[in-house]
Amino acid sequence: MTKIERAIQLMEEWAEDDSHGYDQMYRWGERGDFDCSSAIIQACENAGIPVKSNGATYTGNMLEVFKKCGFRDVTNQVNCATGAGLIRGDVLLNLVHHTAMYCGNGKEVEASINEKGTTTGGIPGDQTGREFLIRSYRNYPWTHILRYKETPGDDPAKKTITEVAREVIAGIWGDGDERKNALIHAGYDYGAVQAEVNRLLSEAPARPVKEIAWEVISGKWGYGDDRRNRLIAAGYDYDEVQRMVNRLLKEATG
Repeated sequence: MTKIERAIQLMEEWAEDDSHGYDQMYRWGERGDFDCSSAIIQACENAGIPVKSNGATYTGNMLEVFKKCGFRDVTNQVNCATGAGLIRGDVLLNLVHHTAMYCGNGKEVEASINEKGTTTGGIPGDQTGREFLIRSYRNYPWTHILRYKETPGDDPAKKTITEVAREVIAGIWGDGDERKNALIHAGYDYGAVQAEVNRLLSEAPARPVKEIAWEVISGKWGYGDDRRNRLIAAGYDYDEVQRMVNRLLKEATG
């Protein structure tokens, strides 16, 4: 698991646990509560990204410190109004007022406000279910989007969106909610993967089936389930290719 994936999972776990609410007086989890900035700072720190150790304390200094700790400002790569371009783990920052983290699939997680609608004086824990919550993405508005760049050793198995989409087509990630949950927990943006799946499926295979069938016969596509998965992931109809293989073999043997 990458560091940023661990951080976002911590935020999600805290949001789903009613012992964690919102408070600006006891904001570092002393009684279970956080405010918007301390939650993200502490989650990153716990995940091994030393933003707190390097001086991040509130929204006003997060940008400077987070950038020193491996985050990049990718605001110009994102449409903040719609959320297009965001990926799971992105830090959504308004330098003056608020911060949250993007969960993927159109959701964000954040510490928001206490049960009184104020920043201090509430009862420890989440009294309303909305003090620390996961909600639909909204543009606060955000002034900066920060994205953590993992070091090469952090996640050696991370694959490109296209590679994962081909695996989805091949059935490796399961179906329905099982697939969605598996992708999200592996650190991939489900919406981005699904969009790539749709794109791949809309494209016709680049080469004739007969040509692919000859490659199957020569062993270039592997054997058994491996061959089936590779053909499907490449966008070919496995049954159609297999019929062509059978035909070619029959013709070759007279």
